[in-house]
Amino acid sequence: MDLNYTAEETAFRQEVRDFLAEHLPERLSEKVRLGKRLSKADHEEWHAVLNARGWLAGNWPVEFGGTGWNAVQRHIFEEETTLANAPRIVPFGLTMLGPVLQKFGSKEQQDRFLPKILNGEHWWCQGYSEPGAGSDLASLKTRAVRDGDDYIVNGQKTWTTLGQHANWIFCLVRTDAEAKPQEGISFLLIDMNSPGVEVRPIVLLEGTPEVNEVFFDDVRVPAANLVGTENEGWTYAKYLLTHERTNIAGVGFSNAGLANLKRIARQEQSGGRPLIDNPHFAARLAQIEIDLMAMATTNLRVIAKAAAGQAPGAESSMLKIKGTAIRQEINDLTRRAVGPYAMPFVSEALDEGYNEEPVGPDYATPAAPQYFNNRKLSIFGGSNEVQRTIISKAILEL
Repeated sequence: MDLNYTAEETAFRQEVRDFLAEHLPERLSEKVRLGKRLSKADHEEWHAVLNARGWLAGNWPVEFGGTGWNAVQRHIFEEETTLANAPRIVPFGLTMLGPVLQKFGSKEQQDRFLPKILNGEHWWCQGYSEPGAGSDLASLKTRAVRDGDDYIVNGQKTWTTLGQHANWIFCLVRTDAEAKPQEGISFLLIDMNSPGVEVRPIVLLEGTPEVNEVFFDDVRVPAANLVGTENEGWTYAKYLLTHERTNIAGVGFSNAGLANLKRIARQEQSGGRPLIDNPHFAARLAQIEIDLMAMATTNLRVIAKAAAGQAPGAESSMLKIKGTAIRQEINDLTRRAVGPYAMPFVSEALDEGYNEEPVGPDYATPAAPQYFNNRKLSIFGGSNEVQRTIISKAILEL
């Protein structure tokens, strides 16, 4: 495996950098750099900028309105955008649902939904987890009963990220209560403006209503919104989760977080010297960097397989485990680097327009909330314990 970039790939990296320098709004990059909360309008603004350039759907083929980039180009784009402090691309429609529709959806569904993901008319959220079905997703209870040309949906989803912004939700629903758990599930697209849909926010530890509960009370959904074949939804769900778990690895986010941590450690003092020179701190920093380099190499191996047309398998679970652990370690060390300035956590200081006197340097404000918020990384998308079970079965054959 050749880890060196070709001349064409190096030129593409420079093209991405030039684009970001010219078109990434400074207001947005500054909010990301300072860990400020991004509004729905912020995300939509950045999506529109990328869509105008034709760079919004980096993982889509050209025939569906995507870039047609290969796996290496997508990797380069993610690296450069995170290092430039660009807002993340909201993944639910673009990274998760889009590939499912392209592989398993009907021509009518592709023509109807894919363009609206690109132009921002549809904001999607993910309806997988339930109060009794998180990592054990096959235990889901939300029912969809066929009634003529419709399904009648009843049940509850939870931890629905950014569901307060969404107008559509892709859901796993049980359509055969008698079948084995994985064999009675279907994949359904639901308009969240339908009668009977209710969204209730869940305020997280750091003060944001980032996730939600979504309730379905006799919600009527056209049968035309069923993706693929009834009771085959588990197949589509697994396909989607391989994309989600690879994305959760977040090599680009870790690179940006590590660069930020080093900047902080050069400014903070320990014993009259820069913190980065403290042997104990430097050892932890070096271990993170070693782990990140190893994970990035594994990520490139997965990218090479994807470039050869192979879908990621258990490798996605490996990346999910290691990637989330590294990001949490970066968050922890960043919090420790700012020391007592991380303690006076003022949630409102993360909102745009907050004009009170800051406590400590500007980089200290998001240290604690990011640490708190990212405790979830090793849980969502399938907990790391479940990922280890997948690895033990798929790779070790235990």
